[in-house]
Amino acid sequence: MKMKILPKETTSIFTRDGIRLDADIYRPDAAGEFPVILMRQPYGRAIASTVVYAHPTWYAAHGYIVIIQDVRGRGTSEGEFELFAHEIEDGIDTINWAANLPGSTGEIGMYGFSYQGMTQLYAASAKSPVIKTICPAMIGYNLYTDWAYEGGAFCLQTNLGWAVQLATETAHLRGDEQAYQELYQASKNLPLSTTIPALPEVINEYGKDSFYHQWIENYQPGEYWQNLSPNMKNVDLPILHIGGWFDTYLRGTIHLYKEMAGRSKFLQKLIVGPWSHIPWGRKVGAVNYGLGASSFIDDIQILWFNQFLKGINTGIFERSPVSLFEMGSNEWRNLNSWPSNNYKFYYLASTGLANVREDSGSLTQSCPNISADDKFVHDPWRPVPALGGHATFPAGSFERSELDCRTDILTYTSEFFKEDLHIAGDISVDLHCTADTSSFDLSAVLSEVTKNGNVYNFTQGYIKVIDNNLPVTICLQPTCMKIQKGNAIRLSLSAACFPAYIINPGIDKSPGEVRLIDSKIITITVSSGKNYPSVISLSV
Repeated sequence: MKMKILPKETTSIFTRDGIRLDADIYRPDAAGEFPVILMRQPYGRAIASTVVYAHPTWYAAHGYIVIIQDVRGRGTSEGEFELFAHEIEDGIDTINWAANLPGSTGEIGMYGFSYQGMTQLYAASAKSPVIKTICPAMIGYNLYTDWAYEGGAFCLQTNLGWAVQLATETAHLRGDEQAYQELYQASKNLPLSTTIPALPEVINEYGKDSFYHQWIENYQPGEYWQNLSPNMKNVDLPILHIGGWFDTYLRGTIHLYKEMAGRSKFLQKLIVGPWSHIPWGRKVGAVNYGLGASSFIDDIQILWFNQFLKGINTGIFERSPVSLFEMGSNEWRNLNSWPSNNYKFYYLASTGLANVREDSGSLTQSCPNISADDKFVHDPWRPVPALGGHATFPAGSFERSELDCRTDILTYTSEFFKEDLHIAGDISVDLHCTADTSSFDLSAVLSEVTKNGNVYNFTQGYIKVIDNNLPVTICLQPTCMKIQKGNAIRLSLSAACFPAYIINPGIDKSPGEVRLIDSKIITITVSSGKNYPSVISLSV
């Protein structure tokens, strides 16, 4: 039975270096002591991630002290906001304070998604004994490979959009109306056609100290990213991992889950729904996945916290540790582990016109002895646009048959299946390809093709190729998908997916050095057949 709630209490703590951090506390109106669940976030604590979660009062009514805190330099908290720089120390100071609050049992859990998921990892990395469990959703574990860059390519739209959002909030906190207005307008229509597309004037003017400039400068993996990313290598505690098939940070969620599941002595549970970053509902893109796709994360988190903060047997251990929503059947699949040991292979074959005719490029289960090369031309004047997927707005699945008619997209389509095909887990594409420049990009989109010719994407990947290293492996977003009997699958290849990723100018450069005028027309050749087996690997 839910409890009554006391009026919200606003209070503060002072960090070890004397910075005041403000928080709202929601308490049950009942006698006794209660565990604490904590969220630390940068968007103004009143929001409390209610874009995807129930309001904190809902959690408090289940017998928890709920704390929503503004991180340093955000909301009404003091200090300068510096991306992820203070989240370990500030997180531990907050946790130690929360454990000693009047009415607290001293048992701490954390929840939240995106930045609020990252603050959990940083706090947990300090190995405080009072943190009993965390529930990170949609996080970047390795901030280079799982967040800022994909396959070495700069994730332009999501990174720039986020930088503009944070700069807008900074202007709001400072009362700078002009900056706020210009940034707000930029957020509604990202300025992507400036001299240097990755560095529009608005972010140079109003985000001089932004993390964004550092992310652009450090365009290769290295010490910067190693120091910035949370280090969970010596941490072990029960974790509820939450992701979405169309979330731009799914790579990080799966990365952390695989690492923890491989070594933890505690329960690691993974839930992945057919969701984008926001919202977590039944419809994403153009596809309605049914009522079963609606979020149940609040309910599962209460069961999780009851188990690990209150010691109540909630049946969590009897549930399957991996729950994946299967698109197509629109049903949840419960597994004992991440699917990884059963693959089907589909080889590319062509008559040489896979960019012109959809019946020229094919996918076959046996490698063809003879197959013609396919050539296509990437023109930066009219780059292939992003449509759905995980790296653009709006995300999700869309009908893309018109897009696939472009001659700068190669398409390879299987025969229509005589029985259902169930895909679950990791997907990659190995391609034998060359270009007439030292660097080029490849976008790979996997779609379901219906009998009437409609084409709906369900996963995709991207890579920046340097020095024509062969073969090229593109890791697509993991997925769980049922291809209906009577339908087919299609691989679509192009050299751009704009503005999800910055356009490759034909040479390896920092995104901050890529000028619009420097972009080159690039001719790319994709080879297939016995001597150059280009192939899709599907986990089924």
